[in-house]
Amino acid sequence: MKIVSLLASCTEIVCALGQESSLVGRSHECDYPASVEKLPACSEPKIDVAARGGEIDRQVKAVVAESLSVYRVDADRLKTLKPDVICTQDQCEVCAVSLKDVKQAVCDWTGLAPKIVSLKPERLKDVWDNIREVAEALNVPERGEQLVDSYLERIDAIVSKISQDITPKRVACIEWFDPVMVAGNWVPELVESLGAVNIGAEAGKHSPWIKLEDIAAHDPDVIVTMPCGWGIERSRQEIGDLTGHHVWSELRAVREGRVFITDGNQYFNRPGPRLVESLEILAEILYPSDFDFGHRSTAWEPWKIP
Repeated sequence: MKIVSLLASCTEIVCALGQESSLVGRSHECDYPASVEKLPACSEPKIDVAARGGEIDRQVKAVVAESLSVYRVDADRLKTLKPDVICTQDQCEVCAVSLKDVKQAVCDWTGLAPKIVSLKPERLKDVWDNIREVAEALNVPERGEQLVDSYLERIDAIVSKISQDITPKRVACIEWFDPVMVAGNWVPELVESLGAVNIGAEAGKHSPWIKLEDIAAHDPDVIVTMPCGWGIERSRQEIGDLTGHHVWSELRAVREGRVFITDGNQYFNRPGPRLVESLEILAEILYPSDFDFGHRSTAWEPWKIP
């Protein structure tokens, strides 16, 4: 079986299922495990991803306004690779190659068309169901069940350690700096499972744009940044778009030194196996005396006033 994964989280799922050797192609964003980077990339962005956050936002909105895709699929390369299975997504056309892009790329193929597995995760349950779905498509359903069970056991072990007597912390998870966006979908569930109150977004719904003044109205105890597609270093470079706002210094989390930068690209933004590690990161941030999974410095760090 030959597999092309055009979704970073699905590439991680395929590898976790023990099927990495069957991968013959990937998206330009697939970079974990590092060994997959040797595979040919079958997609590329139509925007300048090196631009500042505000400019990226303008470019994306301009492309979407014309009913165009943010990504370009290399149809010729796909055809040359002759995959039996193509993995993509139908959740967010801004985040990754979409089902529409893939269908358009293979529409003129003759002979046996590849099976297209399109994922649409909106909540944690969907992520676990997606793992089972991919496992079924790759003919390893038992391995899929084993993986999901192991992830749920790890989550339960963390959640069971949270004291029921603590005062819930109010947490704002910021997914973009300019304009400000808070993380939706599965992120509120991660926060709430740790006995905290998530600010500004609802579980199962897309991440909403929000004014920093509206976040300030809730005066969060903790702010966790996790910009979509960015690691810690890029977030450090761009966080000035957030911290330069006139209400920033008034926030309780800022005054008390509880602002954190995380690697959103590798963890929170990817609805796959490492959402378990994302929960571990949040646990370390919210309850530093109770949890230490070794993620500090590599996956998150405290924000320091320049």
